[in-house]
Formats: sequence, C-alpha cells, structure tokens
Amino acid sequence: MIQRRQFLATTLAASSALLLNRTSAAALPPDHPYMKALGLQLWTVRNQMAADPEATLKAVAQAGYKQVELMDVADAVKLAPIANELGMTIQSAFFNWEVLGNDKPASTVPSLDAVIEQAKEHQLKYLVFGYIGKGHRETVAQYQRIAERCNKAAEKCQAVGLTLCYHNHSFEFAPLHDKTTGFDVFIQEFDPQKMKFELDVFWVAIGGWDPLATLKRLKGRVAQVHLKDLLKGSKTEHDEGKVPFEAFKEVGEGSIDMKQVIAIASDIGVDLCHVEQDQSPAPLTSIEISVQHLQTL
Repeated sequence: MIQRRQFLATTLAASSALLLNRTSAAALPPDHPYMKALGLQLWTVRNQMAADPEATLKAVAQAGYKQVELMDVADAVKLAPIANELGMTIQSAFFNWEVLGNDKPASTVPSLDAVIEQAKEHQLKYLVFGYIGKGHRETVAQYQRIAERCNKAAEKCQAVGLTLCYHNHSFEFAPLHDKTTGFDVFIQEFDPQKMKFELDVFWVAIGGWDPLATLKRLKGRVAQVHLKDLLKGSKTEHDEGKVPFEAFKEVGEGSIDMKQVIAIASDIGVDLCHVEQDQSPAPLTSIEISVQHLQTL
C-alpha cells in the first residue's frame, strides 16, 4: 500500500511541476456538448490504475473529465461506484477482442451474452470491440467473417438498448488485396443501422488515411471519437507494435487539427469524445494538457 501511494504521489508531483510551466487555458465553454461529457479512456493511465485506482480516478476527475471509458467492461463492478462518487459517469467500455475477433476463442473468453449482461447491469450506453490480434486480420475473408459476427452482435446489443462500436488501430488500413483494406471491408460490410464506429483519429492518421476525410465519409456511422494527437512528421505505420512511443502526443501538441475534428464530429452526429494517449512519460500531466487544449477550442 505504501509503495502504491508513493507511486501516485510521485506521479502527481511530476505532473504538477510540468504544468506550472504551461500557459493556463481558457475557461471551459459552458455550451460545448463534447466538453460537458468529455471522457478519458483509462488505457491512458493504466499503470496508475493498477497502482491505485481510487487516487487515479480522483486525479482524472480533478483534471476536468466527466466520464471514463473502461478498458474492460468487467471492471465496471469495481470502478463504477468510485467514478460515480467522484461525479463521473461510465457510458462506454471495451471487452475482450476474442469475443468477436477470433474464429475459435479460448474457453476462458467470456461469451457475448455475458459481456452484454455486464454492460446492462451498469447501464452503459456503448460496448466497444477494440482490437484484432495478429493471425486474425490478414485477409479480406477474415475481416468479412468478423464483420458478420459484429452485425449479429450489434443486433443483440441494440435489442437491449446498447450500441456496439468498432475502435480502429492502424493495421486495418494496410492493403490486403487489390488495394482493399480491412477498414474498407468494415465500411462495406457493417450494417450502418446497427454497427457503429469509434474512430481513433491518431490511428487513422498514422495508418495513412486523412482523419477529417474519414470522419466525413462515415457521416451517421460514428458514435464515438478518440481524441489523440500524432507527432508531426510521423511516418505511416500499420503495425501498432512498431509505432514509436514519442509519436503519441497530447491533444493540441501534434499534427491533427482537433478543432476541425470536433467540428466535423458534431456535424456527422458523433455522440461522445474520449481523450486517449497510449504512451506518455507522465500520463496524469498529459491528460491535463489535453483537456486544457480542448477548453480553448
């Protein structure tokens, strides 16, 4: 326990020291719908959550976030009461990718029905299928099978008031056959009335596509957006494991026009926005820098 507290104390001290060197942001616009419900994907602070979830969630709330998006819906039973006590909601959660992404999931992988039941129990609005492991994403046929499973799962979710979203990385933008990509397959095969996207603009950009154009192309089909900035000059990389840590930047510190992202998201019907930063030397500092920039838009 002492080690956990020391870890959080050290992290918070470093965050405060770094933030003292930054210019204060403008006040939070009271009429900005995305800011009033701004979320943080907890993967950003995964190490801090492992050390002390209560202290970390308190820091997230103090930074100005109104909700958190769970790394796994199974965490809701433990984290929802803490988040709610701090004035934050939980509307969206990821789940084990093998539920829908593996033709033959291991016996330890939860059933789709179990995942849906957990989401219902905690009154979530969205479930997010957020990854496909290597060996399951190399062919058009694999993407087509996954899309078929997603459509069936989305129908089940819709029947109980949930929306299923697909969260992209960059591997979906790698050419597969005749210039077709996995993301093209999903655009073609997902039922637009049932299956939605949670578009991560960083991964779109480093995957070689224009995130602004992609948002516009998917009008009416994107329910959520991940706000994550990309280091200027970064090269296209389709293997998520080879992306340099320094490529992940705080919102406003990189090459993506977040003001335009927000404007287009609003125009195409996006419901929620979540900040995420996969890598940072000081995550609690980064989440404050990101929210401060968004307050100025």
